[in-house]
Amino acid sequence: MNIYVGNLSYDVTDESLREAFGAYGEVESVNVIKDKYSGKSKGFGFVEMKDDQKAQAAIDGLNSKDLLGRALKVSQAKPRTENRDRGGGGFGGGDGGGGGGGRRW
Repeated sequence: MNIYVGNLSYDVTDESLREAFGAYGEVESVNVIKDKYSGKSKGFGFVEMKDDQKAQAAIDGLNSKDLLGRALKVSQAKPRTENRDRGGGGFGGGDGGGGGGGRRW
């Protein structure tokens, strides 16, 4: 099960998150999301646990619990939706049109 962990202290590391969830069962992976420019935590991350029952126990046990001074928000991660993926969006239409004032004489 993939688990979302929010409201993380900026001091939480992958290792400290692995330790907290490891008390409930085997942790397959941990990823504290970091800003790609500064390298600092964005305040959330993901934990993956193989055993769904142990993962649910971790969610129940850690949600609203304090970790390094902040109350965690823990839930099952939702799958990405199409509008979150890169691409799409942006400005302009596909017809190649656009303003332009015409000719000046």
